[in-house]
Amino acid sequence: MREIQAEAVVQAVAKMCMSANTELPTDVREKLKMALVKETAPSAKEVLRQLLENADLAKETKLPLCQDCGLAVFFVEIGDDCRVVGGNLRELINEGVRQGYRDGFLRKSACDPLSRDNTGDGTPAIIHFDVVPGDSLRIFFMAKGGGSENMSRVTMLAPAQGWDGIKQFVVNRIAEAGPNPCPPTIIGIGIGGTFDHAAKIAKKSLMRDLNDTHPDPAIAAREKELEEALNKLGIGPMGLGGKTTVLSVKITMEPCHLASLPLAVNVQCHSQRHEEVVL
Repeated sequence: MREIQAEAVVQAVAKMCMSANTELPTDVREKLKMALVKETAPSAKEVLRQLLENADLAKETKLPLCQDCGLAVFFVEIGDDCRVVGGNLRELINEGVRQGYRDGFLRKSACDPLSRDNTGDGTPAIIHFDVVPGDSLRIFFMAKGGGSENMSRVTMLAPAQGWDGIKQFVVNRIAEAGPNPCPPTIIGIGIGGTFDHAAKIAKKSLMRDLNDTHPDPAIAAREKELEEALNKLGIGPMGLGGKTTVLSVKITMEPCHLASLPLAVNVQCHSQRHEEVVL
């Protein structure tokens, strides 16, 4: 049984919180550059130019990519042949968030749903745990902004609606969202499971590299179909029009009850702040 020290978890999480909020991932930067080449409308090209310039400045100055430093979301895969010693894993992750948001001077956005009183330190984080084979601990982190999260939806379709119903719902959702989630966006889609599980796998889809291809050719084709349909909406960068409404669409599909067709659409802004570490 491999042992992982508590302090290693805290330090890794704190570092991820700071670096993810100030350094745009390479895959997102590449997609923005490709969009800049493809766009012809002056307004769309200027917005994309500014987004890339903002990313350069954030990396150089270590200032946040966006003033909304998000709610800390984690997907944690812990091997069944390892254990964390010296502390409770959930508490250690929250301590890492606490230190990272403090030391990185990141805005703390966690608050009570009704009183709106801020918790003051960016916690508690949203943490999803999975036990997997192996002896390592893999932690995925995402800083999820409120503007894009507000545009996300979960619905329960009738099974007879099938793919056509799914596509219609997704297209309508992004059309209704318009400029609110700060496009160009990345769209995570969860199909199947249950009401809650569809939302979980939709969000986890956003952890994928934007340049990857789904291993299932049928799902890969549907991702491409949706991406093309959404970009035809013409919303464009920051809602000012153009060919680039979304940078990518990622689908995760799992079995569901024969009487249900759960569907979740998780919208992510152009500032796709995420990172992972393996301990």
